[in-house]
Amino acid sequence: MRKIEAVIFDWAGTTVDYGSFAPVQAFIKAFEKFGIKPTNDEVRKPMGIAKIDHIREMLKMERISCEWEHIYGRGFTEDDVKEIYQLSETLILDILKDYSEPKPYVLETIVALRKRGIKIGSTTGYNDEMMEIVKKAAAEKGYMPDACFTPDSTNKVGRPYPYLIFKNMMALNVKSVDAVLKVGDTVADIIEGNNAGVTTVGIIEGSSVLGYSEAEYEVLTDEEKTRAGIKASEIYKNCGADYVLANMSGLVDLIDALEQK
Repeated sequence: MRKIEAVIFDWAGTTVDYGSFAPVQAFIKAFEKFGIKPTNDEVRKPMGIAKIDHIREMLKMERISCEWEHIYGRGFTEDDVKEIYQLSETLILDILKDYSEPKPYVLETIVALRKRGIKIGSTTGYNDEMMEIVKKAAAEKGYMPDACFTPDSTNKVGRPYPYLIFKNMMALNVKSVDAVLKVGDTVADIIEGNNAGVTTVGIIEGSSVLGYSEAEYEVLTDEEKTRAGIKASEIYKNCGADYVLANMSGLVDLIDALEQK
């Protein structure tokens, strides 16, 4: 009988920061300083990967790349990537503490997992300095995973590479990928889990894939929520998610089903 020993969560959009708005705001403001106003979809498309890689991927987008050449008369360089990243880092460090509220059902789910002896790991696209702020603020609100690794711990190589998951497995003393679930709210989270060979779970409500704030989501009609949920589920499934849950309240039931197979 299969036994789940560890669940490795993402942070923003999965366990804290409903809708993953801290990085979105920082990226938009950083690009605006360089004369470009990215759309919400452009900002969210690479969400989940290391933040400097996120900047690079946005600059490669056709519309942004063309606008950059129009403004500066040349293509972007790696120095430009670093300059935008440094600005976005400054901006996000100023607001992170305000985006650390645990999402609905997270704290209850963590309690239920720990009662079963399941260990709690975490990966993120944030760097160590950012995560120190988020971890401290989230801990004050009751959320404290057993392990957390950023791309700083893997030579700046983050998602979609699997190394952050393996670092968690080492720290938590989990010997098989069959005993691990990776839970996230972005395409990068799912691909990271797939590359590590663990079971992957996408979360719909409060996710970056969905892109709504809690207030925006709550005023949707049931029909609108259903349509949005179907769209998000298709995105997760198309990138290889094993399972999709409406929210964290379904995670324990999913683990029960997996362990009974």
